[in-house]
Amino acid sequence: MFQMIRKIAISLLLCFAMGVPQVALAQCQAINEAFQSGEQVVYNLYFNWKFIWKKVGIASLTTNETTYQHKPAYRFTLTSVSSKQCDFFFKMRDTLTCMTSQLLEPLYFRKAAEEGKRFTIDEAWFSYADGRSNVHQRRTWIKPEREPYEMDYSDERCIFDMLSILAQARSYRAEDYQVGDRIHFPMATGRRVDPQTLIYRGKKRVKADDDNNYDCLVFSFVEYDKKNKEHEVITFYISDDRNHLPIRLDLYLNFGCAKAFFKKVHGNRYPLQPVTD
Repeated sequence: MFQMIRKIAISLLLCFAMGVPQVALAQCQAINEAFQSGEQVVYNLYFNWKFIWKKVGIASLTTNETTYQHKPAYRFTLTSVSSKQCDFFFKMRDTLTCMTSQLLEPLYFRKAAEEGKRFTIDEAWFSYADGRSNVHQRRTWIKPEREPYEMDYSDERCIFDMLSILAQARSYRAEDYQVGDRIHFPMATGRRVDPQTLIYRGKKRVKADDDNNYDCLVFSFVEYDKKNKEHEVITFYISDDRNHLPIRLDLYLNFGCAKAFFKKVHGNRYPLQPVTD
């Protein structure tokens, strides 16, 4: 059950990808119009168990300016931590980090995941040559100890990771989409490259854990079974303003439902716009 905490935290990243069409290599670069160095966003994580909603952890997403290979860059970090009560059943300490250029090109991705008795590190290194986007990926097993797994992938489209996709998507215009539009993009996880699909559902007003209501854009993250039947996995609610912050997400499970609610942010580039009427 508590592995869902990690999936919720990682899912927060996907909801920023609301404006990403099938991306060509030329679009690996973009101008940041949404965030600034020093931004930190905090979420409360909940799980539904037999009609009872229980807080099971928190997630924090931070953005800072840094350098990568002696060049100016951005560093994005997502941490997710289970509560002390949940630690008794399942200890979870996950950290995801990525580097992008100042023009938001993916450069490096790392996911360190300590979950129960397992500890793994997934990494991805990005490069660009001859009109193609390339990624080298590696999984290292710390506990239990195993041989590392490595793979390479190349595509004419730009390949993103879970964090670099949010950096670009936050500056795109959701107004360019109609209800029912489908958005496709490739994403490196550190072990493989997965095709992702989002569907734009429209707008809705939702309440966050800061006790404010926000007008949000609604997107569905879907997967397909062997018969190509569509299954909704996550519903995202994203602030309809220039920040494009995830306000809430619903994760549908075989044995229940999990949710993440926006709690607070500081260092944001633009003021929040809660609904006051």
